[in-house]
Order: sequence, then C-alpha cells, then structure tokens
Amino acid sequence: MTLPVTIIMIEDDEGHARLIERNIRRSGVNNEILSFTNGTSAMKHLFGPDGTGLAQKGNALLILLDLNLPDMSGIDILKQIKENKYLKASPVVVLTTTDDSQEIKRCYELGCNVYITKPVNYENFANAIRQLGLFFSVIQVPPAAS
Repeated sequence: MTLPVTIIMIEDDEGHARLIERNIRRSGVNNEILSFTNGTSAMKHLFGPDGTGLAQKGNALLILLDLNLPDMSGIDILKQIKENKYLKASPVVVLTTTDDSQEIKRCYELGCNVYITKPVNYENFANAIRQLGLFFSVIQVPPAAS
C-alpha cells in the first residue's frame, strides 16, 4: 500500500505560493499541500511538539523549500531535515530565485534532491512548476523512518 504524499511548501512570497500550488494542481497532482510562509512554523510542524521529528514517523512527505525566508535560512532548514532520522529520507526540492553556483553545490552536499531556480518570467515560472507537478506525479516517496 502506498501512503498519500503530503507536500510541505515553505515559501514566504504568497504570490509565488499561489502560483506554485495552482500549477501543481494543473499538472494533475491532488495531494494535500501544507503551506508555510516562514521557517519557524514549518519547523514546528515538521519536527513536532517535542522537536524530534517523531511526529512525522510513517508519513510520506515531499518538501518544497525556498532558501530566502524572513526568519531563518532555507539552508539551515535543509540541513536539519537531512540530519534528522525521521525526516532525512523525505525528498527536498529547493525552489528559489538564487542561482549562485556555490549555494547550489552546498544544497546538493546537504542532501537536497532537486534544485530549481525560479524563472523571472511569469509564464516560464508557471511552466516550470507544471513540469515539476508532472515529476511529482511519478516519483515514489518513502515514509518517514520508524
């Protein structure tokens, strides 16, 4: 039995968040999307009330992560997710405006699964997200470790 995958979107720009969700839906992905506009609330959800990540045990998560958040670095969030025994197998898609080659390299070294630079042009951005949605519809996501 395959668990339903919950998409965790950590994106502070509400316009980008709406565009991402709308175009993921247009690609036929109907999974639950939980949206967070800052790292603090996303981390509270991911790591649970005790801060261990145990709250996600057995859940299949796919994380969309913007690096430029108002309260904390997306790189710090990525590092904490990939160091956590319950969350580390969850795929993380970095979706950000930053195209700095050192930052891209660092994200992959920390364990991000996909790094996508948000196109500046609206139509290109919408198209990129629709393609990402198609990708989501075929990948397999493991449940958080038990």
